[in-house]
Amino acid sequence: MSFAADVKTELCRAPLSRKCCAQAEAYGALLYCNTFHSREARLVTENGAFAQRLPVLFKKAFHLPFDRLPEGGGKQVFTMEDPDKLAVLHQTFGADPRAVSLHVNYALLEESCCRASFLRGAFLAGGSVTDPWKSYHLELATSHHSVSREVLALMRELDQEPKSAQRKGNAVIYFKQSEKIEDFLTCIGAPLAAMEVMNAKLERDLRGSVNRRVNCDAANLDKAVEAAMSQVEAIRRLEGSGTLITLPDKLREAAALRLAHPEDTLAQLAQRCDPPITKSALNHRLRKLVELGKG
Repeated sequence: MSFAADVKTELCRAPLSRKCCAQAEAYGALLYCNTFHSREARLVTENGAFAQRLPVLFKKAFHLPFDRLPEGGGKQVFTMEDPDKLAVLHQTFGADPRAVSLHVNYALLEESCCRASFLRGAFLAGGSVTDPWKSYHLELATSHHSVSREVLALMRELDQEPKSAQRKGNAVIYFKQSEKIEDFLTCIGAPLAAMEVMNAKLERDLRGSVNRRVNCDAANLDKAVEAAMSQVEAIRRLEGSGTLITLPDKLREAAALRLAHPEDTLAQLAQRCDPPITKSALNHRLRKLVELGKG
């Protein structure tokens, strides 16, 4: 099962205890469903939990059954075509069935619980979310552009800051930040899914930090190896020219140690000196040897 399916399954566990919230959830689902106008209401879903919830939701909200229920698996279609039933829906939401475009009736969403229920219904019918272990993207899509604009305004009143776009004739509201997705999922009743997003982000951040550290260590190791090779080459040239034997004891000791231990770090090599010296002091001596070897 996909992450989006898991989210919708979790949302469908929310109790339908208040009629106002059931109506708000149904309202969101209808505004984001496949078809909703004066002649038909049609909701299509592939999510089994949502398919089981829809008849219960509409009975709680309107005391109405669907005219046609789905048959078999796959895409499950719920249809209401009875004019009297559709009139009940439009009257409940204060909508004019003759209107060209649908609008959000904010009067039905004054309570915070009803707003959360409305957004839950919208997500169940027209929402999707990607697996947070792969990427961050949550969206609500509807063919009703005026509805999308008004839902965007509603979400901003709830301190949600989604972005909007047009795609294939649909109006889309979306989030791409993990924190915003967490907040939205928590708001509509999916705290477990929100926690999964948080866990995914923490692990991805940790992996990124480890990778950066490993890359940094590897780069530093490459630099150290390159520096050691340059030092050995310079010392060999000083040996070949007979210059090394004429240098001060401290430089000759540093040269001997580097030739004997080409793989050692500066810190390790500094401890081999007699007596041990600081890494900075040894680095100064090796730089002097490289300078002399260039000549």
